[in-house]
Amino acid sequence: MTAWTRRRFAAHAGAASLTVLSPHVTCGQSQPRVVVIGGGVAGATAAKHLATNALAVTMIEPKRRYTTCFFSNLYLAGLRSLESISYEYEALAQRHDLTVVHESATAIDAAAKIVHLQGGSKLPYDRLVVAPGIAFDYGAIDGYDEAAAEIVPHAWTAGAQTTLLRQQLESMDDGGVFIIGAPPNPYRCPPAPYERACLAAYYFKQFKPRAKILVLDAKDSYFEQDLIEDAWRTHYPGMIDWLPAEFTGGIKAVDVKGRAVVTNGETFKGAVVNVIPPQKAGRLAQQAGLADRSGWCPIHPLSFESALEPGIHVLGDAARAGAMPKSASAASSQAKLCAAAIAAALNGKAPPAPHLSNTCFTVLSPGDAVSDSITFETSADTIAVANIVVSRLGESAEMRRGTAQEANRWYSVFTRDVFG
Repeated sequence: MTAWTRRRFAAHAGAASLTVLSPHVTCGQSQPRVVVIGGGVAGATAAKHLATNALAVTMIEPKRRYTTCFFSNLYLAGLRSLESISYEYEALAQRHDLTVVHESATAIDAAAKIVHLQGGSKLPYDRLVVAPGIAFDYGAIDGYDEAAAEIVPHAWTAGAQTTLLRQQLESMDDGGVFIIGAPPNPYRCPPAPYERACLAAYYFKQFKPRAKILVLDAKDSYFEQDLIEDAWRTHYPGMIDWLPAEFTGGIKAVDVKGRAVVTNGETFKGAVVNVIPPQKAGRLAQQAGLADRSGWCPIHPLSFESALEPGIHVLGDAARAGAMPKSASAASSQAKLCAAAIAAALNGKAPPAPHLSNTCFTVLSPGDAVSDSITFETSADTIAVANIVVSRLGESAEMRRGTAQEANRWYSVFTRDVFG
């Protein structure tokens, strides 16, 4: 019973035994079958809401424990434990009567409507949801690949990478330089590299006050820049330097052994180096032909059905979703719309009215946080910003403390909604 939830093991085993002969017919199957690939925020939210719509749902996720990338910078700063941002899937499966398969999906046969699993099983589906997250474009930076990331971590998928980076920061000598290589757009969680600089500086201020942070950016500007750089001046004066692409061209190469990065005209050596590479849709999406030349997956905005493969829906960071950022809140919002659209289509009902939103918090110090809240206008062709509310410069310390408290409440409610 290690790969499947106990509740529906027998039913799934019966279905799988018929896959080879008749992939579209399952004995005794009265509910439409939806398979969800990926157990992150987008996948877990979609699975939960699909199951509540009287659909037979199987979610495929190789990991037994999911660690959130959002709020992982707080772990780096020693403000949260890894356990406090990690979640298992038992509650989700049991409360919502869905099956969780702890294996990797290796291929999608869109014509036959079958998902192939690493262990050799085949899962038939009526609709498929793919939420594979991100992959890294290692070829964009000379000398940086998966093996190099075990020494010079990106920490952009939370868990072992985050732990490695924290260990390196803790081991760093006082007076050392922490280099953060911020990636080009688009990428997961736009404010996060700069929040990381804030929270690393908070940690250094307490334990390594002579340490410095250098942010080498592949961009010339970034979201919430005025708010974040104001926090650098206020909380961490003289500790953080930011060099935009205009001056450096971004990181071109990495010397893993020497803990150095090379830009267009200069080499920077750090005690700890955190290179965040360019990103694209997760590997399975690339293999299944769901991504276009941009590296991301185009979708139909009203349902998140793939623009390249009918019957397959793409959610979360992998999707090319107009003006929506690649964030946890956006992924959850997409998943809820997609689940309702799939349920309506399979039950012969009218599609739901679209409602997409995003809420994001950026923690600048333990008692100082800023936020943004965005609603979107959705049409058959595009997703555009309808309204945006962002924290402003000059807000009172009391207001900022309130936002920091709100961030913690939001995290608790949000993760309970996703994994509970």
